Amino acid sequence: MNKLVRNTVAQSLIGVRKVSFPFAGKELFQLLCLCCLCVFSACNFNAVIDTNQNIENNQWLYANPAKADFEIKDISRPYQANFKLRISNDYRYANLYVLVNFKQPKGNKKVRYQFKLAKADGQWLGKGSGDLYTYSFPLLKNHLFTDTGKYSIEVEQNMRDNPLVGVSDIGIEVK
Repeated sequence: MNKLVRNTVAQSLIGVRKVSFPFAGKELFQLLCLCCLCVFSACNFNAVIDTNQNIENNQWLYANPAKADFEIKDISRPYQANFKLRISNDYRYANLYVLVNFKQPKGNKKVRYQFKLAKADGQWLGKGSGDLYTYSFPLLKNHLFTDTGKYSIEVEQNMRDNPLVGVSDIGIEVK
């Protein structure tokens, strides 16, 4: 490289400043932590279990109950168990009867529930999206389990129709 070219390059570099990125080092780490916090704050970490099963051909059979097996480790805090349901406009009734079998370390308990799905005028009570309506019904509220261990909840449809047409999804959440 000749002397003239070297001097020209050197003079042009004199005015060049060091390029810095807006986030570097500690700032980049803090930004990543903030992003992770935002993403995970939307998750439900309090849920012991949250199941969802698709009902084949929207026809819920007696022999196809919603099931959730879970373990309770902390008996000092109250829990809530919910039955989740999604129906379509093909569902023909304003209510739903289910049999819930609670399997506990020291015995079982079976309870029949009736859930109201529509008003007297036929308007659905669930949250709607297109022709699907979503419901969440409490099975246990502020329930204190007496023993630690493995538990199970099964929810079986208890209507006269078998299969029960118009049921899209069922599930159980314990939190």
